[in-house]
Amino acid sequence: MTASTAVAGKPVLRGPSGPVPYIALWSAEKLPAPLVLQSSAGIRYADENLLDRDKDGVLWNRVQCRPGTGDPIYNQVHPLRQRKAMRNLWCQVCAGPADHHDDGTLWLLRDRRSDWPNWPEGIANTHPPVCARCARVSVRICPWLKPGFVAVRAHSTVTGVIGAIYRAGRVFPRPTDDDDTVRYGDPLLRWVRATQLVRELRDCTFVEL
Repeated sequence: MTASTAVAGKPVLRGPSGPVPYIALWSAEKLPAPLVLQSSAGIRYADENLLDRDKDGVLWNRVQCRPGTGDPIYNQVHPLRQRKAMRNLWCQVCAGPADHHDDGTLWLLRDRRSDWPNWPEGIANTHPPVCARCARVSVRICPWLKPGFVAVRAHSTVTGVIGAIYRAGRVFPRPTDDDDTVRYGDPLLRWVRATQLVRELRDCTFVEL
């Protein structure tokens, strides 16, 4: 049985290397890829059910919900848990409320200030926010942050999804090679199999933890 540690949110599961973020995918949650069909309305699963789409009608990558079973896959996220954390502004590690005050919500980002002037203003972010406690733990142990990170307070708005965009084929639709970001309201949404929800960050301020 996987051990867990109680924090402000749900119990944080532990894997062989330490705490496992709430949004991380576990090996037992993977499912064989369902058959994707095409129609004039976009793509759908051959055996589609009500849980495969969100309230905006976007088709999502299908997985099971079995956190703590199998091995944690730290570099992959569970689509449903990521979506819930982003919509509700939950901490991506413990699933408790993220740290908020008047200057915005607390986010940890890989440091890419050289990407453009005023970065990360306007960034399309797929990494849910954090609470103060989990932020301090994450910067010590998270491999994704090891190359360099920044802590940012920002306001945010859900703007779209990231996922595989399909093109119509002669019989079956064909996914493009790379995942891409598609905004809500874009006609391409009906051709996307989404994996992560996107929030655009604005009014960004760098902070010390």
